[in-house]
Amino acid sequence: MPIDAAKALAAEPRSGEIGWARRDVQLYHLGIGAGRPATDPDELRYTLETRLHVLPSFATVAGAGSPGVISGLSMPGIDVDLAKVLHGGQALTLHRPIPAEGTATATGRIAAVYDKGKAAVLVMRTDVADADGPLWTNDAQIFVRGEGGWGGDRGPSTRLDPPAGEPDRTVERPIREDQALLYRLSGDYNPLHADPDFAKRAGFDRPILHGLCTYGMTLKAVVDTLLDGDVSRVRSYTTRFAGVVYPGETLRIRMWRGDGDVRVAVSAVEREDAPVLADTIVEHS
Repeated sequence: MPIDAAKALAAEPRSGEIGWARRDVQLYHLGIGAGRPATDPDELRYTLETRLHVLPSFATVAGAGSPGVISGLSMPGIDVDLAKVLHGGQALTLHRPIPAEGTATATGRIAAVYDKGKAAVLVMRTDVADADGPLWTNDAQIFVRGEGGWGGDRGPSTRLDPPAGEPDRTVERPIREDQALLYRLSGDYNPLHADPDFAKRAGFDRPILHGLCTYGMTLKAVVDTLLDGDVSRVRSYTTRFAGVVYPGETLRIRMWRGDGDVRVAVSAVEREDAPVLADTIVEHS
C-alpha cells in the first residue's frame, strides 16, 4: 500500500532552519492580492518595508520551503502520485505575532492518518519556534484520492453547522489571471497551479489557484474588514477547502461576528456561489 500509516506516524520528526526577510513577506502579500490600490495607506502596511506588518497566514510559506502538503508527501511511509493529492484543510495557531524578518526552527511530522474509504487524509503538523520561543503551529490536511479502504480510523468530523442569519459583512475580492503564477514564487511550485497539461491529468480543465492563496486572501479580508487592520489580533485560523478556484474569478467572502471569533464562508461568484472555503473560523482577541 502506498501509505503505511504505522510507519508514517512512527517516523522521527524532521527539523530544519528557516529564515525570511521583508522581501519575502512583501512578495507573499502581493501574491494574495495586496497592494490594490497601490497608494492606499491600508495596503501600504502590506507592501512598504518601512510600515510592514505580517499577515499571520504568511506562516504557511515562511522560509520559502515546501508547504505542509508537499513536505508531508516526502515523509517515511508516504508514496503517492502528486496528481491524486488535494489540500483538504488548514489550521494555524499563532503563539505570538510573526516578525517581519527572522530565523526559526521548523519541526514537521505526520500527526495523524485517517481512512476515509475512497481516500486517505494525512495531517502534517509543523511547529515553528525562534530564540524567544514558539511562534506558530500549522496543521495541513492532505487528501489523497484512491488511497483509503484499509480499515483505519476515519478521524473526527470537521463539518460545522452553517452560521445562523445573514452575514455581518460581505466583500468581494477579484483574482488576477496571473495570481497563481505570482503566488507560487513564495515556494509552492506544484505544477497543478501553472501547467495546463498537469492540471488536465489531475482532472481539471485548467490550472487552479492554490488553496493557501485563497486562505490568505480570506484572512486579509477578515483582518481589514472586522479586525481594524490589526494582524496581531489573530489567534488562530482554520478552514476546510470545499472547492476549487480558477484564476480570473471573484471570491465572495461572507463574515459573521461571534464572541471572540469570526465565522466565514467563501464562494466563487462566477459559478453561482460554488463553495470554496467552508467551516472557516478566525479566532481573535
